[in-house]
Amino acid sequence: MATAVTQDAVSAKLPRAVVVMGVCGAGKTEIGRRLATALGWTFRDADDFHPPANVAKMRAGRPLDDADRWPWLATLASVVGAAVAGEAAVVLACSALARRYRDRLGLPHPLVRLVHLDDPGGVVRKRIEQRAGHFMPATLLDSQLALLERPAADERPIVVDVAADPDTIVRAILTQL
Repeated sequence: MATAVTQDAVSAKLPRAVVVMGVCGAGKTEIGRRLATALGWTFRDADDFHPPANVAKMRAGRPLDDADRWPWLATLASVVGAAVAGEAAVVLACSALARRYRDRLGLPHPLVRLVHLDDPGGVVRKRIEQRAGHFMPATLLDSQLALLERPAADERPIVVDVAADPDTIVRAILTQL
């Protein structure tokens, strides 16, 4: 019985959703999946919600504009909103580079935590240039870096360096949740 109470107390302190943000190649999907597994939550990748026109545009090396993003972000906001409303807790991997996009997702919110996979050492460019099979070409990294607005203090971000190994990153996030 004491274990259940302790587990309930722990669960009560956890958010209902975690948004893992960062530029392409930061490791959002890998870290998000591992974090969801560690928490026993559902994992969702924002890339899976892009309409075909967005994917085609990025494949062609053209960055998305806000008109492309708004419907996509509205769909993602409903994923976060459902978790906050009591449906399955979720870890969402989403670039969420600009504050206005995070606002559109419903952040900041007391039941949602933001994790910023930060790249102060520039390892992401090397990762992107080495990966194969992703619709986002390395040429779009510069447009993402130009768009990136690091989270403000009121967003209560958990900031982790992407240069660490995935297990270390996930442990750091879990410690701060």
